[in-house]
Amino acid sequence: MKETDSPLMKIPGFGYIQTAYLLATIENISRFDSPNKIMAMADLDPKIRQSGQFKESRTRMSKKDNKLLRYTLIRSTNNVRKNSNTMKSYYLKKKSEGKSHYNALGHCSRKLVNYIFFVLSNPDKEFILD
Repeated sequence: MKETDSPLMKIPGFGYIQTAYLLATIENISRFDSPNKIMAMADLDPKIRQSGQFKESRTRMSKKDNKLLRYTLIRSTNNVRKNSNTMKSYYLKKKSEGKSHYNALGHCSRKLVNYIFFVLSNPDKEFILD
């Protein structure tokens, strides 16, 4: 992994194991049109329940399969939160809105997936996450 020097290592808090697993799972970023497709693959997308006129006011993560990818992204999000002021402030904003720890991490993981998508789609562009 050290020899490949992946662009994911530009994200503060990412380790070699997390990077290796994400690269092995994603394979090629061109397979995905948007970060939402990666979120769906990791089952971090919201599960919406509705029937007729009824629409649920609270949503949950779908959690269908690929538990290891979901776990890796949530743990990576926690590491990035500890090492990045941008992610830390977003996490604290969600916590101040009354979200639980894991709910706030779920929101932050969406932001992290956007970063991952950008970094892998544009490896030559400068990426700084303070």
